[in-house]
Amino acid sequence: MMLLLQPNEEISWMAPYAYAIVLLGFGLFLFRVFENWYADKYDKPFYRHYFVYKKLTKGQLAILESELDFYHMLSKREKRQFQHRVAMFLSEKKFVGRGVLTVTERMKVLIAAVGCMLSFGRKNYEYSLIDFVLIYPDEFYSNLNESYHKGEFNPREKALVLSWKDFEQGYQITNDNLNLGIHEFMHAMQLEAKRSRDIDATRFTKQFQNILKRLTHQEVKDKLDETRFFREYAFTNQYEFMAVLAEYFFESPKDLKEHFPEIYTATQKMLNFRFAGY
Repeated sequence: MMLLLQPNEEISWMAPYAYAIVLLGFGLFLFRVFENWYADKYDKPFYRHYFVYKKLTKGQLAILESELDFYHMLSKREKRQFQHRVAMFLSEKKFVGRGVLTVTERMKVLIAAVGCMLSFGRKNYEYSLIDFVLIYPDEFYSNLNESYHKGEFNPREKALVLSWKDFEQGYQITNDNLNLGIHEFMHAMQLEAKRSRDIDATRFTKQFQNILKRLTHQEVKDKLDETRFFREYAFTNQYEFMAVLAEYFFESPKDLKEHFPEIYTATQKMLNFRFAGY
């Protein structure tokens, strides 16, 4: 004979699970409050990783080890994290060759690595506004403003578009403050900060405003005029300035820190870059 639970018996049986769900939800709420407080106070996320589990193939790892100087500046633990992030990028983004270009594994790994280098200090590192990476052999005609480009970020199509020739020169020549990959990934990060409210976006926006305010100070203006430290293109608008600033931060950190220490510190906080000698 089948026993039927009475309504009050059924409620009594479910009560411990309901209490557990409520307590779990309240605990997560308190953790989010603490996490936001910590990020605001210390200008960095409380943690950057849940788990590190994805690995690169031997061939992919060989490309990383032989061609990216930044990778060798990381600790053993940071290298595992970096590999995980590059592997995630490779698995989530679609790479498309344009014109006569055939996309190679080397191209994919190096583009992913530059993007992950820029976002390495962030908890949210996945570039959610990018689904496609379009690669041209050289400069390409852009319908966005009907001119030839070396690179662009197209949020409407969720595409990062790059000239391979210029991207390759950008990461190979590490002392000219020209790095197409960093520049275009920075534009994607900027727009994501405007659309998101996570702790990385909040910190980015805060330090972005600090940098812009610093640029209005007369002593900074005078020093910019005196040193001509940044190339002219940086002053096209505030977004181009931030993209160029990221290039200088990665390629000339000592010079940037020496000439503009407050801008350097704000950039370091914006990207949470506290490793690899930065």
